[in-house]
Amino acid sequence: MAFIDVILRPPSYGWMDEKGELVKPTPGQLFSEFLSRINIFKSRKNWLAMLSWLWLLLLIPFLYLFIFKFFSWPLLLVGFVYSMVLMGTHGTIWYHRYSTHQAYVFRNRFWQFVTKNLVIKMVPEEIYVISHHVHHTKSDEPGDPYNAQGGWLYCFLADVNHQPVALDLSEKDYAGVVGLLQHTGIKCNTYAQYQKWGSVAHPLNTTIAWILNWSFWFAAFFLIGGFALACTLFAAALIWAFGVRTFNYEGHGKGKDLRKDGIDFDRKNRSINQYWPGIVAGEWHNNHHLFPRSARAGFLKYQIDFAWYYIYFLYLIGGVKSYQDAREQFYKNYYMPYQKSANG
Repeated sequence: MAFIDVILRPPSYGWMDEKGELVKPTPGQLFSEFLSRINIFKSRKNWLAMLSWLWLLLLIPFLYLFIFKFFSWPLLLVGFVYSMVLMGTHGTIWYHRYSTHQAYVFRNRFWQFVTKNLVIKMVPEEIYVISHHVHHTKSDEPGDPYNAQGGWLYCFLADVNHQPVALDLSEKDYAGVVGLLQHTGIKCNTYAQYQKWGSVAHPLNTTIAWILNWSFWFAAFFLIGGFALACTLFAAALIWAFGVRTFNYEGHGKGKDLRKDGIDFDRKNRSINQYWPGIVAGEWHNNHHLFPRSARAGFLKYQIDFAWYYIYFLYLIGGVKSYQDAREQFYKNYYMPYQKSANG
């Protein structure tokens, strides 16, 4: 089997049936798989999946305090902007365009570290990056870890059910997985450590990095606006972390073909350009699928791209030494020919 076919841990219900069609598990099957995979008493190799949801649970008290103790309309607005714009844009900058697609190159580790920790950390790189490579190879096909045709819950629980790294990789394939992650700055396990923990990242290093990130941001928010602001923004991080788990369900038409002529030019998959995620996070998803290694995805004049603005700003001040920009290629190969055809 090809490398991309073996790097994710297949769910117990499988990716496809005997006819090669996508398996659409029932809610019961999905929840059963979820509970099995976060059970660290069953296997310590479930630690990363468990940790990604532990982060969510730990933020629930902050949401409670914001709603019932600190709520105000100005704080709601601040939390909204932090969740939708800052965390959304950071997800595009760090996890999407850099960690997965290496669309730009940092000048040094300082700027990489700053960008990595611009917001409250809610997603382990390993969970996101490896599975996203598979997503691009198998978009809307069996094996796509968040195939929208599997349904909302299929996507919502995908970080546990479909995205973890396979547990039985050969030493050669494991080295290939490490190659997809090592540029992100995480310290990767040796093959022997991978066999012990079932992951590329080590639990101790991951936990330390998480505690330091949360501690820094809580202290910073507290110094700026007291306990109320800190609770608000940590609650906002929780909202974002829940919402991002179903982005690809929405971004791929909820399993339907919602692509529009003159807007969605990539016809190899069902990704669509949506105004809301595009404007608040630079996530013009069909554009991204068309040119996944481009540091810019907002190609048309109305397609605001805050993620690109940050990357280009770092380039201007020397924090980024190079980037890829497919805007000119998009106009030449897709938009101008379409306009010419549409105008007769």
